[in-house]
Amino acid sequence: MPATFISGPSWQGSSGPYVPVRVPLASLWPQGTNSGSGTKDTPTNGEHPVFAIGGRTAADGRPLNVTGVMLSYNDDDDIAEMNIADGVIVRQYITNILTYAAGTAATFETAPVAGQPVYVDDSDDLAEGCTLSLSPLNDADVKNPQAGVLWWDQDEYKNIGKGGPNATDQFDGTLADAKTEQLYSVLLFNGSRELA
Repeated sequence: MPATFISGPSWQGSSGPYVPVRVPLASLWPQGTNSGSGTKDTPTNGEHPVFAIGGRTAADGRPLNVTGVMLSYNDDDDIAEMNIADGVIVRQYITNILTYAAGTAATFETAPVAGQPVYVDDSDDLAEGCTLSLSPLNDADVKNPQAGVLWWDQDEYKNIGKGGPNATDQFDGTLADAKTEQLYSVLLFNGSRELA
């Protein structure tokens, strides 16, 4: 399970689109104390997690949050640069939790498919370096903002070119019937599309 947010060259699945905004760290969740556990990884420059921006409570507008991927972070002024563009594709760890019961993960996705909704989830069931799950509700039965959908990685498409390696769709669709953090590509879109 990841203990830190994704970093390195493999996080970016597409070069655009690009809509950068600057956001104070305190307005991003789930990270640091802005999480169910209060001990989520705090981002550093070079990490690229997906976060929700703004309030964590229904009274503060959740789940109608803007969502995006962190591009860079300046710890001198606690400002993150976020890409909030619709249609950007990123690689992220995603927990296969589908539902919670009494504050604990209850059911799990064993056969995820491309196009399946992905949510920013601040539950303490998620590993420290993971901010996304497949559950529309968190462990307190509060709606999670939708960050996007599962998408194909560049090497998972059926390769129709002559001599291509994949005769069929190679999307990773088999997981254990238990909590698992799996690395997937996610087609992001603004979480404000989520219905209240």
